[in-house]
Amino acid sequence: MTLSDKQWQVLEVLWAAPEGLTLGQTVEALRPITGWSRNTVLTYLTRMENKGLVVIRKEDTPHRYRAGVDRESCAAQERRGLLERAYHGSAGKLVAAFLKEETITAQEREELRRLLDEMEV
Repeated sequence: MTLSDKQWQVLEVLWAAPEGLTLGQTVEALRPITGWSRNTVLTYLTRMENKGLVVIRKEDTPHRYRAGVDRESCAAQERRGLLERAYHGSAGKLVAAFLKEETITAQEREELRRLLDEMEV
């Protein structure tokens, strides 16, 4: 499942609080970046729960909301989608495109070299 930008925003807030947040806390965390009302946040949380993206602990009073998916799994899915859509599955072309357009630090360059060396057969 591809996440919308708004779903990412909700999940970012929830990932930052692994113990979960109440509705009020979630509204306050999202307000500066979305401007959403309490009802809008509740609608998003409920819809995301139906998709398995959010877990609502209804036995808690007040209810607590937490991410139902981990960040790295979502990021991996986004990377795969980008790789397929924009680079026809070629990781080399993706990396080359980024390196042509963005500068990397010496530390990042060394890490990239190490990763490439480890991949040699």
